[in-house]
This record gives sequence, C-alpha cells and structure tokens, in this order.
Amino acid sequence: MQVENTIVTKLKQGLSPSYLTVENESHQHNVPPGSESHFKVVIVSKDFDDKRKVARHQAIYRLLAEELAGEVHALALHTYTEPEWQQVDASPESPQCLGGSKGAQ
Repeated sequence: MQVENTIVTKLKQGLSPSYLTVENESHQHNVPPGSESHFKVVIVSKDFDDKRKVARHQAIYRLLAEELAGEVHALALHTYTEPEWQQVDASPESPQCLGGSKGAQ
C-alpha cells in the first residue's frame, strides 16, 4: 500500500480535506495481484470552493504528478465542496472493467 499511502499523504497535505477516501481498485482490472495502478479518490475540500471540476482535477494532478507519471495508470476523481458533499453524501460506484482480457469473451 505504498502508492495508496503516498496519495493519501499528498492529498491531505496539499488540500486539507474534510473528507478523503482513496480506494485501490486495481484488483478489478487486468493487472498482477498486489498492483497499485487504479485508484478512486473521493475528496471534499474548501480549496474547491469557486472552482470548476476541471480546476479541481488539475490541482490533484499537480499534487500526484510523480505517481501519474509512474505506477498509477487510472485515477477516478470525485471532488466536492462541503455543500456539494452534503447533497451527495456518498461516493459513486465504479463501473466494471471491460479492458484487457476481461472484455474478451
């Protein structure tokens, strides 16, 4: 869980979230066991106030540039302000992976 822990640390330091979950979804994809390549991030931060989703994602990409240039292949981002999170109050489900050999029948 080294990559997952790094992602959590960088997001906490860079965005001071009031809520954060980082879920390793690599096991749902066609990757070797124990991989840390596919993640889902749900984050609520005051830093997102008055920012469009693109700007929120860009802020995260800047913080995780090293991981995205290396071992992280996919990063599903769900970014919220406090009022948005109060309306949603749940992280979206990830779709089933159909890539690689999992899509072949």
